[in-house]
Amino acid sequence: MQKLNLFPDGKLDVTLQRLCHQLIENHRTFEDVVMIGLQPRGVYLGRRLHAQLSALIEGQEIPYGELDVTFFRDDFRHKGEILEPNRTQINFLMEGKKVILVDDVLYTGRTIRSAMDAMLAYGRPEQVELLVLVDRRHKRELPIEPSYIGIAVDTIETEKVRVQLKESGGKDEVLLVERE
Repeated sequence: MQKLNLFPDGKLDVTLQRLCHQLIENHRTFEDVVMIGLQPRGVYLGRRLHAQLSALIEGQEIPYGELDVTFFRDDFRHKGEILEPNRTQINFLMEGKKVILVDDVLYTGRTIRSAMDAMLAYGRPEQVELLVLVDRRHKRELPIEPSYIGIAVDTIETEKVRVQLKESGGKDEVLLVERE
């Protein structure tokens, strides 16, 4: 299986710092801003970004939550298997807030659409922004574009982006691989 490392030689850490600084530039005081990591893999990125951002803006608290969209997906019954949802952990309302959704990879856009549906259970946000580590830019099925992008990659259908962060029990690795 051929692999291409999308973040060689410490580039991932630099990219995450850049994303944090872009958020600071756009939100300054983070008043009425919340961050939501999307289950399953967006939560690892969300937790890391939230921690880095909190260290950069000492004294300002940004509420952070994790959202499972399993049963909000339009294709959840098409897999032919019993689904095991992840856990949603949100202890605040999103009514009137600026929400930053965090996910690892943007591909078709369906996960993000599902997240927007699921968020409404916590109130109607004033604004929703999307932060992704990798924007695949191929085969978008919905008109969804990220506000913050770690890296944009042109891919083909037979390729897959595999993200593993050390928070998930491995090492930091973002690979472009051939589908099995």
